[in-house]
Amino acid sequence: MLCAAIDIGSNTTRVLVAEPMDGQLKKVMEQRAYTRISKAVDDDGAILPEKVQEVGELVATQVRLARELGAVEIRAVATAAVREASNGPEVAAAIAAAAGVEVDILSGEEEGRLSFIGATKALGHPAEGSIGVVDVGGGSTEVILGTVPDGVDEVRSWNIGSGVLADELITSDPPSASEIRRVRDHIEDFFADVDFEHPDQAVAVGGSATSLRRLVGAVLEYETLERAIRVLSSEPAADVARRFELDPRRVRILTTGVLLLEKIAELLGQPLQIGKGGLREGVILDLLNGAANGSRAERLAA
Repeated sequence: MLCAAIDIGSNTTRVLVAEPMDGQLKKVMEQRAYTRISKAVDDDGAILPEKVQEVGELVATQVRLARELGAVEIRAVATAAVREASNGPEVAAAIAAAAGVEVDILSGEEEGRLSFIGATKALGHPAEGSIGVVDVGGGSTEVILGTVPDGVDEVRSWNIGSGVLADELITSDPPSASEIRRVRDHIEDFFADVDFEHPDQAVAVGGSATSLRRLVGAVLEYETLERAIRVLSSEPAADVARRFELDPRRVRILTTGVLLLEKIAELLGQPLQIGKGGLREGVILDLLNGAANGSRAERLAA
């Protein structure tokens, strides 16, 4: 069964259309648009009407494309930017009215659960032992601990993300050494009292992690993360984007994403494998699980 997931995030709004095949998800279509909802907020914390209209029109287009491809089930979810907005429920309702699908505002815990499902089911190899899934987004960061057989044991979510940190602490292009120190110090202070049991392996999902695959490869450890910082701090965002075929808007917030991933990897005591699936894959697997009790689709998502 063909399903679609639309993820209205702090930086991007993405759609994934996929179907189960041979124990994995086969991607039929994947698109993204940089909507930067987290920047379009007034002094009262409300998302601006023009941004709501823009995202509503975009999601309506994504829904239409998914239906044209034959998607039977479509679920749209909103994460940190809408979750934290003072008018979040109104924003979700307006986007839903424009797009013709319900928009669910995910709690940090539910976002983590779905990201864990998507990440662990898309690893491409047996995942044994305990797993930590790290999801650094534009407006929040989640760490989810669990196992494949038993599912999620713990979800921890913080209101700190790559987009928010970049907006608050970085003005230079490329980022200066003093700005990088300031961001790193801020992250150190933020996570000063955080502690984890070390999992057997760790997986990173989200926009920062997937972009880093092009810069430094599939594993994020101290050396590769430091190499990414050197690249990002040595050239303007437009040049890095051209060199690695990335969007300049993503590159602009990637330095703070790297520094968040660096800290979480240290706390978990593990290098981070860049995952091939995350929240959108988890949403689709959850749809399949709910739509086909006892079927092959349910076994895939279970």
